[in-house]
Amino acid sequence: MEITTAREVIAEFGAELYRRFLTDSTGGNLSIRLDDTIIMTPRFSGARWHWQLKPHQVLVLDLEGNIIEGDGEISREARAHFTLLRHFYPEATALVHTHPHHIMAFCAAEQPMPAVLECTKSFETLELCRYAPSESQALAEALLEFMLSHKNSLSQNGAIACMAPRHGLFVLARDIYMGYEVTERLNGNAYCVLQAEQIGGVTPINQRTTE
Repeated sequence: MEITTAREVIAEFGAELYRRFLTDSTGGNLSIRLDDTIIMTPRFSGARWHWQLKPHQVLVLDLEGNIIEGDGEISREARAHFTLLRHFYPEATALVHTHPHHIMAFCAAEQPMPAVLECTKSFETLELCRYAPSESQALAEALLEFMLSHKNSLSQNGAIACMAPRHGLFVLARDIYMGYEVTERLNGNAYCVLQAEQIGGVTPINQRTTE
């Protein structure tokens, strides 16, 4: 993927995430690493632009966080993106951080989410990292700690997914296409768990009895 394409893809996925209620106007970030360059959504992508970004607004950054191209400021959540993409590259090339409407219930309750659908079975239980304030280096370190302990998921599933308490979902993925797909799968699973609780509950798929 070239830089021009990466900026276009990030702008397109941001709009699609917002349209499908997989993130909101309060935040979220998308990033792709290409060699020694990180392509990333700017600050206020949701609050100011409602995720209707043009490719030229998407930032092109060096690994020190200096802006090479793009309009706007670097996101305050960039620490997490730089920390994870430095450590896991080239096996992981993208980080998708979102506020999916149904998953946010689990983030607020600080409760893990069981996998109940076939499409999320391989991810088993979606867990939380330890609490740290948003936009902090402590959060970046908490996410790194969690993902290092679950690094097998990257080779097995193409992604590592983690909820940050009271904050949102982080999906570190082999590419941004997988990051988007996993985000949508997990949010669909969250919807089913929450709705199934209203009609008698649901059994995690790995506990389902095989007939």
